[in-house]
Amino acid sequence: MNISQKLQIIQQITGLTQEKLAQKLGVSFPTVNSWINGKSLPHKKTQGRIDGLYYQCTGEKGEPAKDILFVKKNIVERKRQEYKNISNLVHKRPDLYDQFVLSLTYNTNRIEGSTLTEPETAAILFQDVALSNKTLVEQLEAKNHQTALQFLWRHCIEKKSVNEELILKMHSILLNGIHQDAGMYRTHGVRIVGANVPTANYMKVSRLMKGLFKDIKAVKKDAIAHCAAIHSRFEQVHPFSDGNGRIGRLLIHAMLLRQNLPPAVIKQEKKRKYISCLNRAQVKNDFVDLEEFICDAVLEGYKFIEQSL
Repeated sequence: MNISQKLQIIQQITGLTQEKLAQKLGVSFPTVNSWINGKSLPHKKTQGRIDGLYYQCTGEKGEPAKDILFVKKNIVERKRQEYKNISNLVHKRPDLYDQFVLSLTYNTNRIEGSTLTEPETAAILFQDVALSNKTLVEQLEAKNHQTALQFLWRHCIEKKSVNEELILKMHSILLNGIHQDAGMYRTHGVRIVGANVPTANYMKVSRLMKGLFKDIKAVKKDAIAHCAAIHSRFEQVHPFSDGNGRIGRLLIHAMLLRQNLPPAVIKQEKKRKYISCLNRAQVKNDFVDLEEFICDAVLEGYKFIEQSL
């Protein structure tokens, strides 16, 4: 990743103008503009400051981009050679299944602002503990996500289609007892907080979602690229009043499991990078970073499986 790309990602995440970014780095506006447009490069000391700021924003050290084609090939080869049916394999191992449920539930809710720790989430999910120091909504969100995952896993084991019925059902489970519009598309306008990405007009949501599910059914050779493209579109449509991020990630898991790949373990500490990759796909139609991010999340899923065998 070059300096121009790092600076653009910093801007996307922080919302800093070029002028404000220049002030932060202790240089002039024309200098930063020149770096962003690839016309010049900063001195080593300044590159170090940019790398430090990039790390603060994304949690990533800005290493050179991986060979995404090689990573994808490795993922596909492991699927073919080592694991014949991941959905069944995980479901038949209660310890492994619970590990996935805990990690996926804890991380997805933390990304959306939950204050539950991983041990607290585990107590709620597996011991039915009610925590007096946490809100009822946070605890319901954890239990509901667990139930939605159970429904999703059975759906994939039975080799059913990833369709509109599945998504609406998962949303009704996820928002059960929390939101009156559970299981229904929104009937009003919304915006994605912290992102300069326009969402669909609510009157077009149903039609756009039908088109989305039609494309999900299309056979694609590159499962990761397909998953990234669908996730980006789903989040930009933003079909629900609430729960779009969590349902979008459940949709990723469904698509991956249907391709005999493990769920994508998207860790909450990588939230900024995840949002940055998603934003780049939506704004610039550049999916490379999002595809790489999903590859890394799938490899995290493989780690869970390998460590348990």
